[in-house]
Amino acid sequence: MRTYDLRMSHGIGSRDEQIARLKNELETADAIVVGAGAGLSTAAGLTYSGERFERYFFDFAKRYQIKDIYSGGFYPFPDEETLWAWWARHIYYNRYIDAPKLVYPQLLQLLDGKDYFVVTTNVDHQFQRAGFDKKRLFYTQGDYGLFQSIDPKVQETFDNEAWTMRAMEAQGFVRDEAGIFQVPENGTISMKLPTELIPTAPNGDPVTMNLRSDDTFVEDAGWRKASAAYSDFLRRHENLHVLYLEIGVGANTPVIIKYPFWQMTRDNRRAFYACVNYDEAVCPKEIEQRSVCIHGDAGEILRMLK
Repeated sequence: MRTYDLRMSHGIGSRDEQIARLKNELETADAIVVGAGAGLSTAAGLTYSGERFERYFFDFAKRYQIKDIYSGGFYPFPDEETLWAWWARHIYYNRYIDAPKLVYPQLLQLLDGKDYFVVTTNVDHQFQRAGFDKKRLFYTQGDYGLFQSIDPKVQETFDNEAWTMRAMEAQGFVRDEAGIFQVPENGTISMKLPTELIPTAPNGDPVTMNLRSDDTFVEDAGWRKASAAYSDFLRRHENLHVLYLEIGVGANTPVIIKYPFWQMTRDNRRAFYACVNYDEAVCPKEIEQRSVCIHGDAGEILRMLK
């Protein structure tokens, strides 16, 4: 039985040298597999705390002492009307507007003309909003833009865009000149939806978000098609010069992107692994000769790679 070196490395060479190596790999690889985590969206300005949270969720923060958008998604609100008012804002500001910074378009420019595929744990749809080919994307953990029935036997999902827009208007948000919902000048918005706006599935079932949190997550036809496309892409390129480019992936779900990227790099001597992370850029010692680990803001690194 083969044993593996489990020691970690921060890569070989200076930061500038590692960026130069990554730039060369981007130019010469036969194929590029991008693995993206929450750090990419954070770099793009879709932060879950601070100014964005205080601007759009100030009332929830004051009444319920919620500290950020992420934790608010788990708060035990007192009724369905309040729960879905929260989720309308949560969905809208993280799914139906473009990220404030051009990080996703910058990444797309780097991939222009390349044979690429993207696998991501992000659920904010920013890849498609930036113009990435839908056929080259696999959202493993769901989509803020989809509901599913609370009955997991119903293996379908339901688009929530029209509902989200009605729910934002019902809370008193108004559109600015760019068409983005904002808090009105008088600061008056509601933390409750009318009961008739509580969302339901077409068959009348109550709904929940199509986000992977337990074994009730619905892998609908679109999810299965994207999963198959990703598997096929990996199979067709498994012995070629492949760049596995991991950006902003943390330690919460390493089995989806990080560990597979390490393993595929180890198993294919022509492969190369790159980790771009604000403060967790590491690779196994075993593949450090064919890896770079670059610490820093993903947006800054992508600009340097251009």
